[in-house]
Amino acid sequence: MGPLLAFSRGVDRLNAVVGKFADWAVLLSCIISAGNAFVRYGISYSSNAWLEVQWYLFGATVMLGASYTLFRNEHVRVDLLYSAVSERTRLWIDVFGFIFFMLPAVMLLAWMTFPFFLDSFVRGEGSPNAGGLLRWPVKILMPIGFFLLSLQGLSELIKRVALLRGIRPDAEVVVEYHRPEQ
Repeated sequence: MGPLLAFSRGVDRLNAVVGKFADWAVLLSCIISAGNAFVRYGISYSSNAWLEVQWYLFGATVMLGASYTLFRNEHVRVDLLYSAVSERTRLWIDVFGFIFFMLPAVMLLAWMTFPFFLDSFVRGEGSPNAGGLLRWPVKILMPIGFFLLSLQGLSELIKRVALLRGIRPDAEVVVEYHRPEQ
């Protein structure tokens, strides 16, 4: 388990760094959005490029922040059974979910979105809007985001298996259930 846990720690560190970038993308998107509103209504000027930058930053937030969200155990889960079972059963539910649902779906999405990006890159696809941006930089976020999510899913699977074997990973593995505040 030692090499697998080392891999897991590396993935966790990578996604923590990428997650911080996603955090900054939120802030930058808000600043650009406020600036766009001020310029549009204050001096009656608008730029499609700045509007598209907001959308690209939002895409970066979602696609690059998903793996960090999984690392922090802040993702959405169906809690019909999860809240009512023991910690060990939660670990087994997670292992089953990662192996049969999350990892196959996310790996398939990573594989399927790469040609989507590649076609855009090869064609030099640009925005249909006047003054718009190239499209491939935002489209590459999809395969990268799904790849990072796949890596984080493997990391979480490794940590759950280690816990089931009685090995405490260095990283904090959260299997406790906390009902969301409403």
